[in-house]
Amino acid sequence: MAERRSKPKNQAATTAAAPATPPEVVLPVLAEKVGVYICHCGGNISDVVDVDKVATEAAGLDGVAVARHIMFMCSDEGQKAIVDDIQALGLDRVVVAACTPKLHEATFRRVLQRGGMNPYLFLPANIREQASWAHPHSPKAATEKASALVRAAVAKAQMLEPLEKVRVAAVHRALVIGGGVAGLRAALDLARQGLGVTLVEKSPFLGGRTTQLHTVFPTEDPARLLVHRLIAEVKAQPNLTILTETEVVALTGYVGDFTVTLKTTPRGVNAELADRQAAIAACPISVANEFDDGISKRRAIYQPYPGSEPDLPAIDWASCTRCGDCVTAAGGRGIDLKSDPIETTIETGAIVVATGFDHYEPRVGEYGYATSPRILTLPQVHRMLDPEGPTGGRLEIDGRVPRSIAMIHCVGSRQIEDVDEPGPDGKLHEYCSRVCCTATLQAANQIRQKYPKTAVYDLYRDIRTYGRDQEPYYVDASKAGVVFMRFANDARPTVELSDGADFPLKVTVTDTLTFGTEIEVPVDLVILSVGVMPRDVTGLIEMTHAPVGADGFLLEVHPKLRPVESAIPGLLLAGTVQAPMDVTESTSAASAAAAKVTALLAGDHVEMEPFVAKVDPSLCDGCGLCLDACRYAGAIAMQEVEIEEGVLEKRAYVNPVACKGCGACVPSCPVSALDVAGWEIDQYKAMIDAITAEPLTAGARS
Repeated sequence: MAERRSKPKNQAATTAAAPATPPEVVLPVLAEKVGVYICHCGGNISDVVDVDKVATEAAGLDGVAVARHIMFMCSDEGQKAIVDDIQALGLDRVVVAACTPKLHEATFRRVLQRGGMNPYLFLPANIREQASWAHPHSPKAATEKASALVRAAVAKAQMLEPLEKVRVAAVHRALVIGGGVAGLRAALDLARQGLGVTLVEKSPFLGGRTTQLHTVFPTEDPARLLVHRLIAEVKAQPNLTILTETEVVALTGYVGDFTVTLKTTPRGVNAELADRQAAIAACPISVANEFDDGISKRRAIYQPYPGSEPDLPAIDWASCTRCGDCVTAAGGRGIDLKSDPIETTIETGAIVVATGFDHYEPRVGEYGYATSPRILTLPQVHRMLDPEGPTGGRLEIDGRVPRSIAMIHCVGSRQIEDVDEPGPDGKLHEYCSRVCCTATLQAANQIRQKYPKTAVYDLYRDIRTYGRDQEPYYVDASKAGVVFMRFANDARPTVELSDGADFPLKVTVTDTLTFGTEIEVPVDLVILSVGVMPRDVTGLIEMTHAPVGADGFLLEVHPKLRPVESAIPGLLLAGTVQAPMDVTESTSAASAAAAKVTALLAGDHVEMEPFVAKVDPSLCDGCGLCLDACRYAGAIAMQEVEIEEGVLEKRAYVNPVACKGCGACVPSCPVSALDVAGWEIDQYKAMIDAITAEPLTAGARS
């Protein structure tokens, strides 16, 4: 700990002795009692940065009343030291130099509150990621950089003003977008907490991709049975509204009070339909059945499986020609071919996004895909293995059970530059899709159990049966005689047609398990274990400005501390909209999102961070350029202000509940009338001056 031995001159007094200042310039009154705390971070910082030197130099800064270095600032000991100093020394600002503020900024704000201070008089300085971790081989440079960051933080902290959170009256209703297992789980949990819930699903049927499975791992419970139990519980909630064939087309507002416009397309079929099979059979249109991943056909009027929810067919308006054959077959009742959509508007306090995922679609020729009917994807094989699927559970190609099958992992996942070809968007899918390995092994075991004479070869880079009770799938596959071959990251297997040979396909792999031996595997069927793709929700992203990660999935604020919250207040994430997940993880994430919404809307008001734009009306000339720069509807508006008696002029006005504090309006103002509370231009200037200043030793300005 380094502490001031004598009281330094404060900055305001020094300025007063300077030449006369023009009267129109208002100088800030700087804080005089700043507490600076340097964290060792258990060696993460102190093994590289000389924390004692940083604290000593901080103690020499004008306005710093105390500077300490402590092993863990986030520990009870570290937090107590801050509270004790606030109360004993009368600190008016606090700087903590530690790790990224993403981890503990909220922690230290609460510490200030316990000490009786406004929480926004705290300022973090990140000397772990930006100093010790960035320069582990240059301790001297890392120490100098840490000191500069602390100087900058102190300079800004001295100019901080107390802020209060923005309060918004809360609408006690939630919107859930997506009717798969994650959306259903979130809606159920929210409704059980007494909130009104609107659940919207873009397709005509609920349940999502889980309904395409026969069983779920690791329990092997019937998938559709589980989904329908969940749906039954959802439908039993009196305060929950379900809208299928509905999508969000407009969204405005802010946390606590969103206005959402929904467009609902008519189903075309109602409960008066007496003979659905006759109506379906009469339809002359045949298209690929997406429920069976394209291996079967369906009509333009269809039902994916018996007992689907809703248990009614629907009309695919994109395929329907409105010929009326289905109406005739149904006796003129139960079918209406009018497809004009209906728009409705609802108010909601929070939104849970659970829009799901898509399977990776291999490009033509990738591992021979689309060049032979004997090269299928794993989701297609899952449908074939389903006893209620298009083949009645029979895995047959050209009427014969395959004698030999090759299953290839990581198709569309863990892609590598210069090895894999980028997708249409020019990007590689570098992430692991996580669920594919277990799903592949589950299918391999089912095939071996059902067809013990069929040889199964598993070609993989890495096996990742990461979840609880999933490792037995790998053990069981080994015991069942599945042959594993491991290929290197930069050496993909090849699939070729073998016309005239005993086996129609030949897979060639360089097997690292046999010391790089090149092995040719003759097979009747190749199964490509395709990865999980982020679903295209471009419209929703544009409406909400929700951040998207480099992998294309919606991005959470922090994977550990705020795992289901987006950076947009009131917008929560559930399930595979944010990352590849299995059913268990998706429903757990959905429950977490529902818990966050419940806490958010529990009171009469919602509190928002105060870092929003503000206007100095004495400088604003009403040009309106800030309106063009702002991306958020309703955040900035022009209003008439009485400048003098009888004289009205337009001035910019910021709606603090709609403003997101992005700062885009600030540089657009030609007269510098705009700033962002807590992130003001003068504060940045002070930080720059402090960074470029020479470091001081304790007492140098005493």
